[in-house]
Amino acid sequence: MTIASTLGPVMADVAGTALTDDDATRLQDPLIGSIILFARNYESPAQLRALTAQIKALRSPQLLIAVDHEGGRVQRFQEGFTKIPPMRDLGTLWDRSLEEGRMAAREIGYVIGAELGAHGIDFSFTPVLDLDWGASGVIGHRAFHRKPEAVAELAGALIAGLHEAGTVACGKHFPGHGHVRADSHHEIPRDDRNREEIFADDLIPFALLAAELDSIMPAHVIYEAIDSRPAGFSPVWLQQILRKDLGFDGILFSDDLTMEGASVAGGIVDRAEAAFAAGCDIVPVCNNLPLCDQLLAGLQSRGYVVPVGLAPRLERLRYRGNAAAMQDTRYRAALATLAKFDLI
Repeated sequence: MTIASTLGPVMADVAGTALTDDDATRLQDPLIGSIILFARNYESPAQLRALTAQIKALRSPQLLIAVDHEGGRVQRFQEGFTKIPPMRDLGTLWDRSLEEGRMAAREIGYVIGAELGAHGIDFSFTPVLDLDWGASGVIGHRAFHRKPEAVAELAGALIAGLHEAGTVACGKHFPGHGHVRADSHHEIPRDDRNREEIFADDLIPFALLAAELDSIMPAHVIYEAIDSRPAGFSPVWLQQILRKDLGFDGILFSDDLTMEGASVAGGIVDRAEAAFAAGCDIVPVCNNLPLCDQLLAGLQSRGYVVPVGLAPRLERLRYRGNAAAMQDTRYRAALATLAKFDLI
């Protein structure tokens, strides 16, 4: 039975390749508005389509479904999907030919959007806008390039491809995770550069693409010259710099609240409240279903009310492409172009 509800700010996940009874019960909580899938949720294209159909049948409006599908080592669905190269390969191509680099980036965006949309996925958390400083192991070849202008050019082309395919883009990790060595999944990273250094490099791709990005995910990194809080918990970064100064008006995702970089805010409910207070619209809670249940109960006990305007804003993230796009000539042409550049 489909439950009439609204879309809430919590992004949850599910246990396996089909919904359990516990999953179905949890996903009917009105505080949940979206789902993120992982490799454990994938066996085959047919299984994935069945799972996303199960999820979408639970609620009206339907829950949004997302995935980390950047390419390289961050691509949750493998067999049956085009193997997307790491974004650094696009930077290498751009160094040889600006035109070919941009062309390839757009085609990769189109392929990602077409393939995900055909399997019931609304969007991917891509592109990565971090700079390749050679310092961060967790970013590494996920970054397009060291030069911010190259990152903006390539990411802008990839965004255009995503949009052409009917899906949206999420730029991450604002204002740039690439300069710090610590991995925010396991540590609390601190960037000790001054404001001028950050703004002259890492912030540039976000500034240049603010009008094209549908959503942004801030980093669980503390930029000590700007604020003592991680960017995702900082009204200075999100409300003053990103919203007011850069003019960004899309959706703001917190990074995963279970990461160690989020621990500075306290327990799981405190983390969510800190993200909301800073300006985040959606708070993902990943790979820890008991902690997700704790967050849902804690928000309810503290009297949290879903903002009236949240559901219409989240509708901007819904896939609007052709679910049969993988059968058309545009998709085949994109694959042919990527093969010509030895990217697939």
